[in-house]
Amino acid sequence: MSWAAGPARDAVAARRPLADGEVFAEVFDAYFGEIHGYVAQRLGPDSAEDVVADVFLVAFHKRAAYDPDRASVRAWLYGIATKLVGKHRRLEARTLRALGRHGPEADAPGHEDRVTVRVSAQSLRADLTAALARLDRRDRDVVLLVALAGLSHQEIATVLGIPYGTVGSRLSRARRKLRGALGGANPMHVLEEADRG
Repeated sequence: MSWAAGPARDAVAARRPLADGEVFAEVFDAYFGEIHGYVAQRLGPDSAEDVVADVFLVAFHKRAAYDPDRASVRAWLYGIATKLVGKHRRLEARTLRALGRHGPEADAPGHEDRVTVRVSAQSLRADLTAALARLDRRDRDVVLLVALAGLSHQEIATVLGIPYGTVGSRLSRARRKLRGALGGANPMHVLEEADRG
């Protein structure tokens, strides 16, 4: 069986227990790339393979305890990934500082339409990555779960085990600090542009 996109995948998982090895294999196939991309953006591509392998190892060991009424499969996996990234917070801060100093890799020739958008994002990206590195890890987790994973406030509250209101206050505090570092530019727009690039 192939998994449909987004919420449809989680709806199938809710009807079929993750304890079933075949279902878990489908979850792995459906979400590996997305979770890998998230971890690679936070820790760099060199560390992503190992951390993502750990994400799915933890998920496999905890699959019988997964509760679809508590969180979607996608949110549950992002929660595990975020906790494992937290164990590598020094590496994440170094990665963000390095990106700030050196910027992202250049576009391949022939992508003129994307260059203008990327140049704008790159001009702010160094400031953004430096500001992200200076954020408290808990605030950074919330910002990146919104910006990179597209999780809702409720999903973030559930997977991080914090109250719904705390998500809003951490996000507000982080946005204020990031906006200041970016000279008033909306940090969420800069993150979205960087993610697309």
